[in-house]
Amino acid sequence: MLSDRQAGGGSLPAQTGAKRRTAVLRRLYPLLAFLGGFTWDALTIGQRIRVVDFWRLGIFLLGAALLALWLARREALGRAPPAPAATLRGRLASLAWQAPYLLLQFFFGGIFSALFILYFKSSGHLGTWLTASFLAALLVGNEFAGNRYGQRFTLTWTLFALNAILLCNFALPHALGSLQPLWFYASTVAGATLTHILRWLAPGRPGRIGPSWALAVVLMLAFRLDMIAPVPLVKRQLAAGQDFVQASGRYSLQVERAAWWQWWREQAEIVHVPEGGRLYGLSAVFAPLGVTADLEHRWEFREQNGWRLVYRRPFTTTGGRDRGFRGYSWVLNPPPGDWRFVVATQDGRTIDILRLQVERGTPAASEVLVREID
Repeated sequence: MLSDRQAGGGSLPAQTGAKRRTAVLRRLYPLLAFLGGFTWDALTIGQRIRVVDFWRLGIFLLGAALLALWLARREALGRAPPAPAATLRGRLASLAWQAPYLLLQFFFGGIFSALFILYFKSSGHLGTWLTASFLAALLVGNEFAGNRYGQRFTLTWTLFALNAILLCNFALPHALGSLQPLWFYASTVAGATLTHILRWLAPGRPGRIGPSWALAVVLMLAFRLDMIAPVPLVKRQLAAGQDFVQASGRYSLQVERAAWWQWWREQAEIVHVPEGGRLYGLSAVFAPLGVTADLEHRWEFREQNGWRLVYRRPFTTTGGRDRGFRGYSWVLNPPPGDWRFVVATQDGRTIDILRLQVERGTPAASEVLVREID
């Protein structure tokens, strides 16, 4: 007969497997929470920018500020976390201790998620994509930060500064109705200053504020290098083709179909233009209500020494139209070769770029479709 110890030994692998599954689920929980929150924000944010979005993100930022002050106070008082206990009272005490970290993680995650989607929808070239990717990395990293926000206050101040700066970059131009570069620099300094004041108010002033100001300098440098999307503008549509028609408030343009495997393109990269024909460009850019933006179309042709500006057409948008403010331009008899159709602000910030390869000829009827923007 087996002893009690021998009889019970057969359940150890099952218990170990259950613990491993629980540990795996704990590791996956932040990722699942991130995907769920990101999907929700993707469905509800970014189609257009509303005042209520700013209020919601502002409340998140205020909540993060209050929690940072509370964690600093708790550290200044020298309070230690409760000892682990298997009782209900012990578990509740542990949950209460962890709650500020979880809430701070939630507030930062909510702001990061919304700002990433807005910056992603406003990005149109490599530099701005890199910035959006940086925000995406922070968004994922936030889900795994846990209680490090309270243990490393320098990290808390730096991430708070980033949230405050990016939110101010949106809110200040929206409030003033202007996209002048001055407001980006002013809003960046305002976000860093707000963080500095918050740390000054924190009991014991834990952590360092230097990295927050260094982050502000990096963002201003990225802005100078055209690596910051021209928020709060959001690109809507961009197309290039022939037979442009403007009638009954609708713009239509004939474009050539992209190959079936180029699922990411809305039209083919190769555009056929007959001798003496026109190549039209059509864009729609959303600006929030009350915001006026000076935009331009640029047509650039690649030569041996780089890109040469062929034509530039400036125009002004008036914000508030859900489908975006539309603009069009054209070049007459473009020579075959590589072209870029660029939509940008008149102070040089790129909104979107459509790369084309012009060839002589007429496209087959089966390869042509009509794009409409109303």
